[in-house]
Amino acid sequence: MTVALMWEARAADGRGGELLAWAREQRLPRPPVRRETFRAPQDRVLVITWWDADFDADLPELPEPDGDLATRAVHRWRFEAVDGE
Repeated sequence: MTVALMWEARAADGRGGELLAWAREQRLPRPPVRRETFRAPQDRVLVITWWDADFDADLPELPEPDGDLATRAVHRWRFEAVDGE
C-alpha cells in the first residue's frame, strides 16, 4: 500500500522563504519513496512524502517549525492511494 503524508505550514509575515528553506533542510530518520515540496500564496509551504507502508504504520514526519517561524500549528493529513499510475 502507498501512504502519503502531507505537512502544511503558514509562515509568519514575510518569512515564507525562511520557512521554505527550513522545510527543505529537514531530514527524516529514513527516506520516503518520494518527497516533494511546494509553496503557495500567503507564505504557505506543503511537503508530501510517499511511503510503502500500511495506513496506520508509524512513519517519520517533519516537526513543527522552530520558534515564531510559523503563524500556527502545522496541519497534517494522511492519505492512502486508491489508483496507481
